[in-house]
Amino acid sequence: MFLATILRNVLRILIPLSVASTFYLYLYPVFFGCAFPLPQSLDQTEPNTAAAYQDTWRQHFVPSSSHAAPFRLLALGDPQLEGNTAIRNYNREPFLHLTWALRHLSFQTDQPSLRKRFRQVAHDLVDFWFDDIPDTAESIRKRIDLFGNDFYLAHIYRALKWWTQPTHVAVLGDLLGSQWIREKEFNRRSWRFWNRSFKGGERVPDEVAAYPGEEYEVAGLLGVEDSNATAWRRRIINVAGNHDVGYAGDLTVERLERFERAFGKAAYELRFELPVTNPVANATIYDAEKNPDSNRLVPELRIVNVNNMNLDTPAADQSLQDKTYAFVNDVINTASAVEYLGHFTLVLTHIPLYKPEGVCVDAPYFTFHAGGGVKEQNLLSSDASRGFLEGIFGLNGDPNAPGQGRGRRGVVLNGHDHEGCDTYHYINQTEGDERQWRATRWHSARADGLPGKPGVPGLREITVRSMMGGFGGNAGLLSVWFDENDWEWRFEFANCALGTQYPWWFVHILDLITLVVLAVYGIMKVAAAAGFNIESTSATATSSPPVKSNKAQAPISASNGDTKKP
Repeated sequence: MFLATILRNVLRILIPLSVASTFYLYLYPVFFGCAFPLPQSLDQTEPNTAAAYQDTWRQHFVPSSSHAAPFRLLALGDPQLEGNTAIRNYNREPFLHLTWALRHLSFQTDQPSLRKRFRQVAHDLVDFWFDDIPDTAESIRKRIDLFGNDFYLAHIYRALKWWTQPTHVAVLGDLLGSQWIREKEFNRRSWRFWNRSFKGGERVPDEVAAYPGEEYEVAGLLGVEDSNATAWRRRIINVAGNHDVGYAGDLTVERLERFERAFGKAAYELRFELPVTNPVANATIYDAEKNPDSNRLVPELRIVNVNNMNLDTPAADQSLQDKTYAFVNDVINTASAVEYLGHFTLVLTHIPLYKPEGVCVDAPYFTFHAGGGVKEQNLLSSDASRGFLEGIFGLNGDPNAPGQGRGRRGVVLNGHDHEGCDTYHYINQTEGDERQWRATRWHSARADGLPGKPGVPGLREITVRSMMGGFGGNAGLLSVWFDENDWEWRFEFANCALGTQYPWWFVHILDLITLVVLAVYGIMKVAAAAGFNIESTSATATSSPPVKSNKAQAPISASNGDTKKP
């Protein structure tokens, strides 16, 4: 049983290594300390990551003792599912030149002479070796890569959803890898999105995704565990990206309709209310009859999903752009007055706001189609960005503006820049006519004391780093909670990265090798138990028969002195 001994010794190495690496991979959020930030006081400068990690454990074992924020958003950026169009020999014969060589040799083609026929055969055979074989090998590798990438993304979504227990999930655009794909390929990638990468997730129902209005129904209550909260844990808020519907110069009705059919509406709002259980605090809330002088509103979190693909001009379809402008204006017109407290606006979109070159990896960049229309852009224009800052959030450089220009509480989350970026947009009201919007990195803004500084209204914008393997498999963890003392919402953000796709592949290949070796070893043990020895049978079949010697043997000496013949 020499072979069985070797396999047994190999398994002594493979099994512990495979179990340990698999355990580590599938529990990576636990080992990496991933957790939603906990609610903290205003004077805390940095989130307490250790306390947040411990609280996540409590959510799993003693949920009633958890201090988690009532709103926890798992934000995923730019999965970009590629498809058949990324395969080299897609939609064509894999060994085309070999086929033509055989056709020439079998006289299925017309050639002027035998010499030219054989010359063409030689050319095709050369192309077969140097073109067809490498292309086919690369195409096979790409097919395997696409298959594995679906489950790599699924691993991130599934592991973080299980461990961190978000109340809501959002994918911040570029769900797919190209806006140019045809209907069949679009449906194929959409199926992979819902049945592989985000299996178990659901699109937001059209009747829930509401258009902004003065009269509205809340989409749910925060901090309340009911059937509606369970439904929101399954739903995925999908944002339209340039690779889903195209930039302004590419966006058409057909592309928008197919996106909305597969992934949900591209522009809508959701309002969630936070019940106030403290009767003293409840008595301070604005009421037209009982408490008309209060500036406190019922705590409410407003999610605005904005399709900002066609905010900038020129656009291919002016009617679609007009609808986007109307949507943004209605978001502004239905927002609470900036003088009131208690409302929080979370804007989810794809293209980041304008910022000067050097603040983030992506700098301002625009290209246009020859016939007109935006072909590509890294950031929104400064004018479109002001629509968010001054319109939706009500920030203003004029200290005499309503609410002293401080605007509404909120944050912007987006994708597009695969490297990610955390920035702070602000305007200094003391600069008079010279005042203008500026942007800096969030850590620099905090170090300079800009957030909350009197006379310097500002807004934080978080560009979530891509969840693609090439960028480290990232996920954003946004916590939003309500401070009853100041009657204001507060938030904090953390990032959790799995790492590149290569360790994921290594672990699963290692597991496969371990299972194969284990299966072979098991077969050999079963065969041996049944009395069938594979190794001895093989040895008997291959060994040579004994050779009889013709050499005479010497007599054997006996103990009594006599001689015995052998």
